[in-house]
Amino acid sequence: MDSLHYRVSNKAPESYHVGVDLGQSRDPTAVALVARRESASIRDPASWEWESEYEYQIRGLRRLPLGMTYPKIVEQIELLTRTVPEDATRELVVDATGVGAAVVDLLREQFRNVSMPLVPVIFTAGEAARCERGAWRVPKKDLVHSLLVTFQEDKLRIPENHELAAVLIGELKTMALKITGQDHTSYEAWRENEHDDLVFALAMATWRARKCAPQPLGGRQRLLW
Repeated sequence: MDSLHYRVSNKAPESYHVGVDLGQSRDPTAVALVARRESASIRDPASWEWESEYEYQIRGLRRLPLGMTYPKIVEQIELLTRTVPEDATRELVVDATGVGAAVVDLLREQFRNVSMPLVPVIFTAGEAARCERGAWRVPKKDLVHSLLVTFQEDKLRIPENHELAAVLIGELKTMALKITGQDHTSYEAWRENEHDDLVFALAMATWRARKCAPQPLGGRQRLLW
């Protein structure tokens, strides 16, 4: 592409988004870390203004042991977030659906002295995401589609050497089949039979990273966890 219309930068600052999908009695809690940075800028042919393109990197995946108490889960989340650079833009995106609301309160207390904003997300079956009383109410279809689009655009890749890579790929395949064969109302019943904790932890982090992207740069780094 003409250099007047396209430019690449390798020095853009990164932002970090930690997605936490809280488990129930039969589902483990999962945590995913996504880093976002600008990969290139492209001029709009009509306005001649620069528009940024971003890439998203999975820097960490973790599934916590089944049956772990919520205070212990909060401690583990706090330990994992210590791997995120303190001087970077960062935030914690947490499932606040159902019993998650109580855990959000525990996390607020745990992170009261940490410069890492907490973004509660309540899964809904609605048609549009909205912020209400300090929490985001987000349709599951929005979370799912945001994640799948990012993969389809080749802007997010699964680290092949990670121990949970195969598990995540399996969850994604199951998700894709459900999207293909059923309408969005079925999202509410997904947890009745199969685990999808890694997918939703990653979906929340990716959704938030895309939603709050200002304008982005490329490169790959090692997994933090």
